[in-house]
Amino acid sequence: MIRAFLNGKIYTSFKPKKIVNALVVANERILYVGSNEKARKIARELGGEVIDLHGKVIFPGFIDSHLHLEELGMYLEMADLRGVKSIKELKEKVGDFAKKTKTTWILGHGWDQELFDEKRWPTRWDLDEVVKEKPVMLSRVCLHAAVLNTKAMELADLLEAELPGVIRDEDGKATGVVKEEAFELAREKFKETLTLKDYEHFLKTASDYVSSLGITAVGTVSVEERTLKALTNLEARRELRVRVFAYLDPGKRGVKESGMFENLDILNALKKLGIRSGFGRKKLKIQGIKILADGSLGARTAWLSEPYSDASTRGYPNISKELLQKIVREAHEAGLQMAVHGIGDATIDMILEVYSSLGGVEGNRHRIEHASILREDQIEKMAELGVVASVQPHFVITDWWVVKRVGEKRAKWVYPFKSMLERGIILGFSTDSPIEPTNPWETIYAAVTRGKHENVETYRYTEDEVMNLEEALHAYTYGSAYIMHAEKELGTLEEGKLADFIVLDRDPFEVEEKELRGIKVLETYVGGSKHY
Repeated sequence: MIRAFLNGKIYTSFKPKKIVNALVVANERILYVGSNEKARKIARELGGEVIDLHGKVIFPGFIDSHLHLEELGMYLEMADLRGVKSIKELKEKVGDFAKKTKTTWILGHGWDQELFDEKRWPTRWDLDEVVKEKPVMLSRVCLHAAVLNTKAMELADLLEAELPGVIRDEDGKATGVVKEEAFELAREKFKETLTLKDYEHFLKTASDYVSSLGITAVGTVSVEERTLKALTNLEARRELRVRVFAYLDPGKRGVKESGMFENLDILNALKKLGIRSGFGRKKLKIQGIKILADGSLGARTAWLSEPYSDASTRGYPNISKELLQKIVREAHEAGLQMAVHGIGDATIDMILEVYSSLGGVEGNRHRIEHASILREDQIEKMAELGVVASVQPHFVITDWWVVKRVGEKRAKWVYPFKSMLERGIILGFSTDSPIEPTNPWETIYAAVTRGKHENVETYRYTEDEVMNLEEALHAYTYGSAYIMHAEKELGTLEEGKLADFIVLDRDPFEVEEKELRGIKVLETYVGGSKHY
């Protein structure tokens, strides 16, 4: 099918910013970009369809370089606890949700104790007052901590577990708050109740949802065996609405002194089969390996080089340097891209030390996920090594309390996007959804304002890190494509590339920055076919 899109305002790229009036799509790729006259002539000579855009704006499709596709699908069917202002309100919401749902587990996501009137974390006893007979698991907004009721704690064998992630009160009783490895164990217990069909349902729901927001490709991270199998089934049935680049967990999770991996069975299987980055089909490719090297600032589990300013802890790593070194080297030698979660600067020191021991980091485009607290010397080292980063601008607004966490001295190191760009580090944008809102315009708005209009304290210390609109859009299209080795196919609307683009209700370059988050996607095309 040949289609010519005429009379539009078509942005083919953002750095440099290029605009044309027409494009022609054939066999899923862009055949021509340029004038209306030539596009019309091509369509006429090849017997193609002509579509009049009537002046509408077209952009390259957004590429979210780091999210959790199956978790997003689950979240869309959970109790939404974002913005809850008190434990009392949380209990009311969970109680109402529990009355309506017939699922075995009662799940919710998005609470933040920093917003609570009670100025404390919720406990299992709070949840027991609302639901006692069914297990309840409510994940914190960062997805690095949760609160469980007593039933869920019992099912996950966490009441008596001697793990640092099981939080206890002054009497030694488990409070129901679990962090990092303990939270992972609780999630694994929940996932044991799911079938392959459940995974397919969650993934398809998420795929449809992100497509409706103008996202045409995603990097989905922490992919486990059943998730990959479900994705493979959906791709075979042509039910994926977006292109998926999968970053796999290296092996089954467990708890050992050396980290959270009992073995490296998935990494070993990829090596044995000779599967390298980019292996797969049109809509699904295995891209690399994802490692969770530390936690979050919100839960104070991100590993800092100096203690938090509001607590007597530095956080801690989720993996030893030795195990990280082993995984990274084996993946690197197998031709797989690494994506290592690093939020605290001590964790980033460890990651950079491991990357420095390799040859050819730039060619493999090994990634750091988040890079939340980043010193100037670390920016220099990333640039020197050719390390790329997947960053989440909306963290700046969500983590409105971060100056209190890290103090004024380190506030200037928080999410230093502009400094990274100026040193030549390639950034890909993402949402880490369901942690942050999936809507790309919320991310763009955050990147170009950094909480200025919300009076976020971080803005006062990092005003110089504001990105302009061209930089932000470039990171969300070409930048994300680049850090997933896909810039030759995606990220701009150039002749020969895949025809992944979106139609907007207005031109973002012609609205006030406050209006950016209100822009709507009218249509989403993947390979020239309308998916939304």
